[in-house]
Amino acid sequence: MFGFKKHENGLPMSFKDESMDMTHSEQCSDTAIDVKGLSKCYQVYEKPKDRLKQAFNSLIASSLRNKTKQYYREFWALQDISVKIKKGETVGIIGLNGSGKSTLLQLICGTLTPTTGSVEVNGRVAALLELGSGFNMEFTGKENILMYASVFGLSQDEIKSCYDDIVNFADIGEFIDQSLKTYSSGMVVRLAFSVIAHINADILVIDEALSVGDVVFNQKCMNFLRSFKKKGTLLFVSHDISAVQNLCDRSIWIDQGKIKKIGSSKEISQVYLKHTLQSIYGESEQLEDTAEDVPEDLDDTPTHTEEVINYESNFSFNDNLDKAKGWKTNAAEITSVIMHSLSKNNNTILRGGEHVRLIIKALTHQDLEKPIIGFVVKDRLGQDLFGENTLVVKTQETAKQGSIVRAEFDFMLPMLPNGDYAVMASIADGDMEGNVQHHFLHDACIIKVWSSKVRWGLVGLRFDRVILDTSSEKK
Repeated sequence: MFGFKKHENGLPMSFKDESMDMTHSEQCSDTAIDVKGLSKCYQVYEKPKDRLKQAFNSLIASSLRNKTKQYYREFWALQDISVKIKKGETVGIIGLNGSGKSTLLQLICGTLTPTTGSVEVNGRVAALLELGSGFNMEFTGKENILMYASVFGLSQDEIKSCYDDIVNFADIGEFIDQSLKTYSSGMVVRLAFSVIAHINADILVIDEALSVGDVVFNQKCMNFLRSFKKKGTLLFVSHDISAVQNLCDRSIWIDQGKIKKIGSSKEISQVYLKHTLQSIYGESEQLEDTAEDVPEDLDDTPTHTEEVINYESNFSFNDNLDKAKGWKTNAAEITSVIMHSLSKNNNTILRGGEHVRLIIKALTHQDLEKPIIGFVVKDRLGQDLFGENTLVVKTQETAKQGSIVRAEFDFMLPMLPNGDYAVMASIADGDMEGNVQHHFLHDACIIKVWSSKVRWGLVGLRFDRVILDTSSEKK
């Protein structure tokens, strides 16, 4: 087992085979990354000459054994971070810009030395950190592949065997023979990701770099990451909360250099969303939790085993307002969320593919100048499937205190694969450019789907006609 190890004083050991000095129990450990009491402090100087003064004073104080005058202020990018990540686990790291996410990843990868604490990594690490890091912009794409792969410990024979696969995955054409200074940022990411995808790493570290790529390559990367999850350990930093919920088993929320919370990706995403909105609103609105207990994750297994021969899905619509987690400002609250069929023949059983009406009601506790009611249907991974809000209504009337605000959404209910789906509902005040969410419920109600005939994709369609004609002769 190869990797690197740091002593508690932060000094890295040489890269070597750790199995030579590990006990049997350590070799059998299921821990991929072990971070203990990790902190990183930077010295910030107001003036360039202060750095020189500090250097001289430190030398003088050292020789005279006196306490030196400090010409800098300390900035702690990370403070006392401790976390264990198991082998095969996928962990997301979220937080605002400047919270310390990238610093943590660089310490884990060994490109930074910690001020205090230790990091132990078991396995080969491949990292995609800052855009262009590890590349020489004067070198060609081909030269950078050879250099970059060798940094990760690949021999010349290993690089040669996977070189064509790297080039094909990057798909940058003739630019492979051009210097990187002629590349766009997206092309640089293509090249970097292609290398780390082919070095047979045990641990992948991805730091937001995919956000600059085009949609085609991003899809290719996400497909690779889903495949890698089955065999390796993944650390994934992104501001795309849906992507974090989709990929990651657990998430770590870092705020101002400290771990704010660790938990399931769904739970962390929900509390982080509330925190970011509270930061935007400031002291003008205080968001209060609507439920103390976090609802259980949505199930992806069928609730019925009965076979359905005809082309349909079966839906049940369950109110979850009492258990729904979210927040409120006490200016308004959602009182009901219901859905029923618009068919004259059947108002109780939903099959998918028919027209339905979703009704959301809210009670106002203060005047709302421009009330907005909206909903989003999400799958168990937190991915947005579809939704709408009343901003599409051109006229917005003020809702007086104590009034009932009612929103109706008529649409064709799509057919969905088996599993549970959450309906997020909210009431806000404002417009597209700026609004305040006064009551936001992640799981206002649950849609259960069973006996579904949907086989492809996240949402199924009712096809009116599918033919296969083999009778035509070639002319």
